[in-house]
Amino acid sequence: MGENVNDIATPIAPAAVRAATTATYAAFIGSGFAFASWASRIPQVRDHLGLDPAALGLVLLAIAAGSLLALPLSGPVVTRIGSSRTVMAMAGLLGVGLAIAALGSMAGVVPVVIGLFLLGFANGAWDVAMNVQGTVVEQHLGKSIMSRFHAGFSLGTVAGALIGAGMVALHVSVAAHLVVVAVLVVAAVVWQAARFVADHEDAEPGAGDTPRVSALTAWKEPRTLLIGLFVLAFAFAEGVGNDWISVAAIDGHHVSAALGTLAFAAFLTAMTVGRWFGPGLLDKYGRTPVIRVLTVIGIAGVLLFVFGPSPAWAFAGTLLWGLGSSLGFPVGMSAGGDDPRRAAARVSVIASVGYCAFLAGPPTIGFLGDEVGVLKALVVIAVLFGMAALIAGVVRPLKAAESS
Repeated sequence: MGENVNDIATPIAPAAVRAATTATYAAFIGSGFAFASWASRIPQVRDHLGLDPAALGLVLLAIAAGSLLALPLSGPVVTRIGSSRTVMAMAGLLGVGLAIAALGSMAGVVPVVIGLFLLGFANGAWDVAMNVQGTVVEQHLGKSIMSRFHAGFSLGTVAGALIGAGMVALHVSVAAHLVVVAVLVVAAVVWQAARFVADHEDAEPGAGDTPRVSALTAWKEPRTLLIGLFVLAFAFAEGVGNDWISVAAIDGHHVSAALGTLAFAAFLTAMTVGRWFGPGLLDKYGRTPVIRVLTVIGIAGVLLFVFGPSPAWAFAGTLLWGLGSSLGFPVGMSAGGDDPRRAAARVSVIASVGYCAFLAGPPTIGFLGDEVGVLKALVVIAVLFGMAALIAGVVRPLKAAESS
């Protein structure tokens, strides 16, 4: 194996590890499914409430506000009560928020905003907690698997979107659809999260242990901040790809709307494939060499998409762009959790920095696009890939001596 990711974890029963692995997949899939289910019904909520684009943007900002508040707070919470209890609590809160937003859409904007704020808050804390558990499972397995958990999230979003499209086609109301989703997700995730393993061996969740590193201390650690910057680059590439590939393909390469959507689908497919098959490469060659190769692939993909002489070249670019983006975020989460005793605080910091790119990336491209055009504005992603390549050494696993 290229790098040892199992220097710290104390062995536990294989059956417990298998159960925790399945439970972690369920947490990632459930999160993606719930979020995509809501997203699939946004047009109907917009139409029912009579929102113009600006008003809709402000309503959706409630999700971002909730997430941004939750991310820095989640480290101390997970450290105190453990990832299992945090995911269970946040699954319940997300279900409440989703139901309020769904039922509130029949009454007015205010209940929708309240529901979406709760949904965003729950999703932010849930995200940190399930990534912490993912790092623990990875260490007990002794091999890289985090990117497959993130692939599970992607599969959850696809399932949520497809079922949402089916509900629209069948004229199922927003309230009925999303309330059922909320109940099912809460029940499934709470049941599975109870099978998580302890986040670290010397403190069971809720045992009142004193954290080895506080959230404030984690914000002062150079390695943690550099990993956050590393994750930010990949989050920017992923977030911009999600929001702008279709528009850039249609406006910049003058393809039809259908082909623009296919370009986006190609990006998602390549990223999901990279996340599913990436662990074998990470175990064989190590995090840093694999990431540096992927950044080169990502740079080539973005430049090919921007400057390709025909739509066919641009489509090839989307595949390379998606593949290059695939492993950075999950590898950053793994690096933040190399020491389970400090994982909650560090993953919270890294996620907080990284999610800033998910929020800031799309509008940044929009502003640049007003000046130079959307297609050329995407070159900034290639620059960020280059930065990530330069600092990729920071994600090398900590040795036991360094983490004690």
